[in-house]
Amino acid sequence: MNDRSQSGTERSGIATNESHGTLGSNGDLVTFPGKNEILLSANGIRKGYKIGRKEVEVLRGVHLLVERGEFLALRGASGAGKSTLLHLLGGLDTPNSGEIWFRDRNLASLSARELARFRNEKVGLVFQSYHTLPELTALENVCLPARIARMNCSQAEDLARDLLERVGLKDRMDHKPVELSGGEQQRVAVARGLINSPELILADEPTGNLDSRTGQEIIELLCSLRVERNATLIVATHDSTIAARAPRIIELVDGRLGDS
Repeated sequence: MNDRSQSGTERSGIATNESHGTLGSNGDLVTFPGKNEILLSANGIRKGYKIGRKEVEVLRGVHLLVERGEFLALRGASGAGKSTLLHLLGGLDTPNSGEIWFRDRNLASLSARELARFRNEKVGLVFQSYHTLPELTALENVCLPARIARMNCSQAEDLARDLLERVGLKDRMDHKPVELSGGEQQRVAVARGLINSPELILADEPTGNLDSRTGQEIIELLCSLRVERNATLIVATHDSTIAARAPRIIELVDGRLGDS
């Protein structure tokens, strides 16, 4: 049976598309009824790194199902593996074992070119450290993913201008990152992450370098844009106030997930 013909039950081994959930520490599935389609699933994800002679296992059998349009918060202490998990879900890294599916495609089956296209077209990434290019203006930074996707220049600029206005940077489009505050740079990063209308938005500690007021504004912005675009949003955070905004919270503890 090929990848695309497998059902949700067959490919994940844990749930059908009529439910979503995670596996608890005892191996039982914690499910939540839902009618939306499953956008993202992870089954038995393990990831470790070799540090000197020591192998450090970060993720120890992660199971997760996420519906289209869902907003969930991923909580965990610093170093728990939140960033590692987001990088795996977004196709930036590969697990040592286990499977990650986006709709009916196993990410492990994609070639390097296909995986790059998946990241560019389907995933919007917002990092704690912004990762804006210093030599480019705010407008040029936001346009970059669209130009990589071969969108024509005028269309990319129109979309970028609209997004920058939407995030409150109408008068800062021609400024370079060094001329922007931390909150403004994060707004640029949010706009950049959304320009290709991704189905999945992964935000890794997006408020970690911001004051509490600006952080709340960024979360409000992500939430409103998620609703407008019917996107799926996963936010990794150790801030309980930020996590409380999400209808669903999952905890990463000892390399495994559980719903709280």
